[in-house]
Amino acid sequence: MENILEVRNLNKTFPDFTLNNISFALPKGFITGFIGPNGSGKTTTIKLIMNLLKKDSGEITVFGLDHIRHEKEIKNRIGFVYDENHFYEELTVEEMKRIIASRYIKWDEKQFKSYIKEFGLPLNRKIKELSRGMKVKFSLAIALSHHADLLIMDEPTSGLDPVVRSEILDILYNVIQDENKGVFFSTHITSDLDRIADYIIMIYQGEILFNKSKDELVEEHSIIKGPLCLLDTNLRSSLIGIRKSKYGFEALTKDREAANAFVKAGAVAEKPVLEDIMLFYTRKENGNA
Repeated sequence: MENILEVRNLNKTFPDFTLNNISFALPKGFITGFIGPNGSGKTTTIKLIMNLLKKDSGEITVFGLDHIRHEKEIKNRIGFVYDENHFYEELTVEEMKRIIASRYIKWDEKQFKSYIKEFGLPLNRKIKELSRGMKVKFSLAIALSHHADLLIMDEPTSGLDPVVRSEILDILYNVIQDENKGVFFSTHITSDLDRIADYIIMIYQGEILFNKSKDELVEEHSIIKGPLCLLDTNLRSSLIGIRKSKYGFEALTKDREAANAFVKAGAVAEKPVLEDIMLFYTRKENGNA
C-alpha cells in the first residue's frame, strides 16, 4: 500500500508541551481520522507537516518528498481546510479567489465555479458576511479547485450545524473515490469519522496511542457494563478507563477473553463507537465508589 504522507520520529518541545517521537503514515486512497482531546498535539502536528512550525527532529515526507526541501511543490498539491478563517475579511469571495488562484499551478476555474454553484456561495459577498458554514465551504471549494492530491483538514466541522456537517462529509466521501487522493481529517467530533473514516490515528499528550483501521479498532474493543463487585476480581486489570457510579461501572477493554469472562459473570458487553474509545483511553478512573 502506497503512503501519501509519512511522519517518522517527530519531536517538538514547547515550555508546557512536548510532541514526543511520533510516527505514522497515511495510505493513498483513504480518509484517515486524527483524533484526540483538545491540547493533545493535533494542530501542532499539522503545523509541523505544513512547515508552519520548525521541528526539533524527525522526518516528514509528503508524496515521497521531504516537506522542507520540496515545500513549494508539495503545497501546490495539498488542499487545506482549517478551523479558523484565514481570508481577508473585507474582500469578496471572488476577490479572495483571484488572489489564491494565482498561487496554484493547476488552478481549475471551471471546477471552482462548479463548487461555488453546488455550495450556494455568493461571489459578490464579503468574507466577513459569510456564515461559518459558508466559510468552510469556500475553503473546501478552494482546496478542491487546484486538483489537490492530499486534503489536510483541522477541525473543519467544529461549530457547524448537522446539515452543513453532513454536506461536507458527503463531499469528502466523493473526493476519496479517486484512489490517488488522500484525506487527513483532524477532529474531536468523532461521530464524523464513524461515518467516513477508513483509518484512525489517536494522539494523546503528545504521543500516538494507536494507528489502525477504523473497523479493526471498533471490532477489537468492547464496552463493559456491570456491577461494582466485578471490579474486585482479577479481571479489572484488563479494563481501560473505568467510570463508576453507585449503580455500577462502565469501562473499555481490548481483551476478548476478559470481555467474555465479564459477560459470564453478569456484565454486558457492547460494541463501542470512536467517541467511547477516545474517552476511555484518556480517562483513568473516576466515580463515586
